[in-house]
Amino acid sequence: MPVDLRLVRLRKEFPGHDGGPNVVAVNDVDLSIEKGTMVTLLGPSGCGKTTLLRMIAGFEEPTSGEIHFGDKRVDRLAPNVRDTAMVFQSYAIFPHLDVFENVAFGLRMKRVPEKSLGERVDRVLELVGLAGFERRSPSQLSGGQQQRVALARCIVLEPHVLLFDEPLSNLDAKLREQMRIEIRELQQRLGVTSVYVTHDQAEAMALSDLVVVMHAGTIMQVAAPQELYARPSSRFVADFIGKANFLTGTVLDRDTVEVAGARAQLSAAAPVATGEAVELVIRPEAVILEREPGEGARGVIERVVFLGNHAEYAVRLTSGDLIEAHQTNPAERGMFAVGAEVWVSTGPLHPLAPHR
Repeated sequence: MPVDLRLVRLRKEFPGHDGGPNVVAVNDVDLSIEKGTMVTLLGPSGCGKTTLLRMIAGFEEPTSGEIHFGDKRVDRLAPNVRDTAMVFQSYAIFPHLDVFENVAFGLRMKRVPEKSLGERVDRVLELVGLAGFERRSPSQLSGGQQQRVALARCIVLEPHVLLFDEPLSNLDAKLREQMRIEIRELQQRLGVTSVYVTHDQAEAMALSDLVVVMHAGTIMQVAAPQELYARPSSRFVADFIGKANFLTGTVLDRDTVEVAGARAQLSAAAPVATGEAVELVIRPEAVILEREPGEGARGVIERVVFLGNHAEYAVRLTSGDLIEAHQTNPAERGMFAVGAEVWVSTGPLHPLAPHR
């Protein structure tokens, strides 16, 4: 697939407080996105993801670097001629206009002929499930319906790049889950290149072809959700994406490690030499607890949390490490009690490359 959006050493600095040194919000970011891809910028508050999105939209001017849509450089163009559309967190729909006129607003600004305008608006309202709502005012709509209006107003413009600035953060949890499914299905149907900003890991995993994890203005890892979860490139990524246990082991060979007195397999070749220490990550659901002695490490249950469909255990190993283990369907399988002795084994452990 051809590259549809390309960022080249993109940088943004803001003036420091009281004449101090500039604050680097986005630090020389390089990123290439193929046509039709849904990419999520994910990271904690202040990591630079929203600033990066605003530079793509043209609302912030880069300090340096380039932005390309296809083979066209756009970072020197005004926002209204970049061929983007943004779905905002606050919906930003006009309260004095009905649904039809809200969606038609951008087309009227572009002086689209009335017949073509009506056909495009009707088609998009059908697409987002709002056919029949044309003459309702925003005050007559639910939060989810208002978000659909905001989405329709963007896609009716048929933008080159569709941008999302945390659009679901004002919705309740159940509606957020429903809307992210709808947004993903709509984006796939349209085949439009999209960039989505969120701090919600579950949202990023559910929506994305690619997730861009950011920290302190820098891209830490770019990967598909499954790859990001199974093979994080750093402790920061592993810790930010879901829950993770971190252990230190000794490399026995490129595929095997000794940890907490037991041998375990590695999911990737060891990044350090035989005999050296390596940091390892294992997800709680990959930790296996057994009641009978086995080849795993011995431990004692210190905490139990029952959550219906799964139970969460904190297990203190004889090495002193405290790890978390998740057990699915605990009511059927039988739960462990606090103080119970268990033997802990795992699937392959993922080695983290040492900091250089």
